[in-house]
Order: sequence, then C-alpha cells, then structure tokens
Amino acid sequence: MNVALGGTFDPVHDGHRALFERAFELGDVTVGLTTDDLAPKTRRQNRYVRPFDERARDLRAELAPLASDYGREFDVRPLAEPTGIAVEPRFDALVVSPETEDGAERVNEVRRERGLDPLRVEVVGHVPAADGEPISSTRIVRGEIDEHGTPTPAREGRGTDPP
Repeated sequence: MNVALGGTFDPVHDGHRALFERAFELGDVTVGLTTDDLAPKTRRQNRYVRPFDERARDLRAELAPLASDYGREFDVRPLAEPTGIAVEPRFDALVVSPETEDGAERVNEVRRERGLDPLRVEVVGHVPAADGEPISSTRIVRGEIDEHGTPTPAREGRGTDPP
C-alpha cells in the first residue's frame, strides 16, 4: 500500500511520530513537506517556520529508523498546495490528524473529480501532553512543553502559584 501524509513538521514531536508509525504500519510512506511558501499559510498562529531544507533533513532523520523497523520505503517531497501529493493516482491511503481530516475530504473530492478512487483515510488522534492538552509544534515553539509533552522548566508549576 502507498501511503501519503503531509505537514510542516516544525518541530517534530510525539504527535507527529504517532502519524508516522500509523503510516508505516499501512505501507510505504511519502511525506509531503510544506514548502517555504505554503508553510506560513497552514499555520493557525503566525510563527516562524524553519526553512524547507532544514525541516526535510530533520524529517528524513526521524523517518529512517521507523522505515527500517517496519521494513518500508519512504520519501519526502515538497508540498506546494494543500491537496498536494495525495491527489496522485499511486496513493491508496492518507494519514491525517483530527484537525486535517477536512483536508482529507477535500483530497477525496479532487480525486473523484479526476476519476480516481478515494483514499482510505486514517485519522490518528492527538497525543496528549502531561497537562492533558494535545502536543503541538506551536506549544513547543512557545516554550510550554517539549517534543514529548513534558512541561518545560520555565512552565512547570504555572497555574498553581499563589496570586
């Protein structure tokens, strides 16, 4: 099975790793990594995103051991538009997070318009941080948590201090 997934992945965290693991469970994986032009447009909050080449390097380093563990192949390709690579005929499945599930529906609409079968959509739930809220790159960049959802030293104990 050929599996697609896409994102900005800056920085990579345990929520992303859950997506990657599910994708490799299903088959060979192609990751569409948002280009420098698309990445800012996909952010809910305006924040700095590292250049494509840096993100691609780190993503490949993250994916290589997983691919080996699952005996799968992988590729990282530029994602220049939201529906991106997943509208290509060669894909069978698309792995998404809950907030990108609507995008998967749009991908399948485009595929139908092009006479292609819809993709099997696998939604992988959020990975909670220690505080029960989802791990996210934005929270990591803000310094609230680390890539595993552990509060950073500057944030530990906040909300419990006396007024």
